[in-house]
Amino acid sequence: MTATASPGRSHDLIAPHGGVLVDLRWPEDRWEALKAGVDHVIECSDRNACDVELLLVGGFSPLGGFMHQEDYRSVIEQHRTTTGLLFGLPIVMDTDDPSISVGDRLLLTYRSQELAVLTVESRWEPDKPAEAAGCYGTTSIEHPAVRMIMAERGRFYLGGSLQGLELPSRVFPCRTPAEVRATLPPGEDVVAFQCRNPIHRAHYELFTQALHASNVSANAVVLVHPTCGPTQGDDISGEVRFATYERLAAEVANPRIRWAYLPYSMHMAGPREALQHMIIRKNYGCSHFIIGRDMAGCKSSITGQDFYGPYQAQDFARDHAPELGMETVPSLNLVYTEEEGYVTAEHAQARGLHVKNLSGTQFRTMLRSGEAIPEWFAFRSVVEVLRAA
Repeated sequence: MTATASPGRSHDLIAPHGGVLVDLRWPEDRWEALKAGVDHVIECSDRNACDVELLLVGGFSPLGGFMHQEDYRSVIEQHRTTTGLLFGLPIVMDTDDPSISVGDRLLLTYRSQELAVLTVESRWEPDKPAEAAGCYGTTSIEHPAVRMIMAERGRFYLGGSLQGLELPSRVFPCRTPAEVRATLPPGEDVVAFQCRNPIHRAHYELFTQALHASNVSANAVVLVHPTCGPTQGDDISGEVRFATYERLAAEVANPRIRWAYLPYSMHMAGPREALQHMIIRKNYGCSHFIIGRDMAGCKSSITGQDFYGPYQAQDFARDHAPELGMETVPSLNLVYTEEEGYVTAEHAQARGLHVKNLSGTQFRTMLRSGEAIPEWFAFRSVVEVLRAA
């Protein structure tokens, strides 16, 4: 396992979180010795596997494994570890196995792969209502992450160091932070765009126009970095989303856009998630982060009420960006007009332009029925992939 310190800017890119880009993977010729004498074999859930992968490759740098109880509590209460390091959400392993004890070595598997060995250094029964209230601002199981920690995560949480074996085999190839950093231009800003859905025309306009923001360098690039792990139950699967991204990247062939995929499981945690995404993208070499209205927000399926205010995530991320050494790029409120194409809503209103609208519900209905979808709304290549899925 290796961990390299990167003080200041590494190769003229932003330094990783905590100054260290972690790599917890062991060379293959040492795997058998590492696995010898493990006490338990634990199968990872899809979410566990995402967390293990990001720990192994340094996406959660500077963490060297799953958080201990003290850091878990500290992150819940004040979005910081016990050393004062910013973290949006706690990173823990869970189990229902009561026989696992401190000092045990666990082989973590996932779909017939052996991912890592976890040395258990702490074990506790979490206060899940307190975790929900602290991280998500609610204890309602109408919130998808509250439902996840209550119904999916096990009774016990485990903290401890990880030693990496294989990375999960995925349909979408997820480059490591070091690999992504190697593709970025030295000395230029890198603007991160996070999404969890197929990219439509408005998204494309949004992240390409962000390159012209006043706080972005002239030759900056944008890293389109979608999350391809578990999201909300009604979201399009990661495999299908990956196919739309690949087709779109080939179609636009824009040299100022870099594409990579993130094995991260969404929590829909609003402001806390915005901070978590910024930290992860910093580790991947991004200096700027596009943050939109109601980022990573969600609604109650009973009342229809939002769990977070429309600008709560934006404000939270902006307030903590200086401590991370990053800058935020506010998401423009773009609309499509008959006269001038995509412009800001404020510009359209001031000029009296005719705005065209198409809701997500209408789009899905048209998609299912085979009705022609206007190209101002969606790229034809993306529509073709969605209809073939």
